Amino acid sequence: MKELKDYVTTIPDFPEPGIMFRDITSILDDADGLQLVIDTLQKYLEGLDFDVIAGAESRGFIFGMPLAYNLHKPFVLIRKKGKLPRETISETYDLEYGQATIEMHKDSIKPGQKVVLVDDLIATGGTMEAAAHLVERLGGEVVKMVFVMELAGLKGRERLSKYDIDSAIIYEGK
Repeated sequence: MKELKDYVTTIPDFPEPGIMFRDITSILDDADGLQLVIDTLQKYLEGLDFDVIAGAESRGFIFGMPLAYNLHKPFVLIRKKGKLPRETISETYDLEYGQATIEMHKDSIKPGQKVVLVDDLIATGGTMEAAAHLVERLGGEVVKMVFVMELAGLKGRERLSKYDIDSAIIYEGK
């Protein structure tokens, strides 16, 4: 039986020399890999008391939606600035070269709701830190963050140390 990491394709020197790109599309385009990744993430949520699953654009949607469906929970979109049609709140965060802004609908999280955040990758932790700030500004509580992969060398787990985090695959480097 294959492990989840066996479904990940590693592309050396992409997008630049020295980078080992971990491609999740090879998990998605294999029925067994897709089922394994969703089952693995879902196990991290067993016994957890929570109300809502939220995912960051766009790969957080891919992994968060099946979890929400399987667990009969609402799913909340965290999108890039300007993509949501109703009133939003936004959070800007630093990237390696510049900044990015993400948004949520202002009514997507109710005060007191317990929220699970889902994404494909934890690298520096910037996106999920911004997502957590959005949830908290709306009065929600982030009770768990789950990721398919973690690049431990970029220290995102340290940045997000106040949160409960699980990653299905941990790569020691960057």
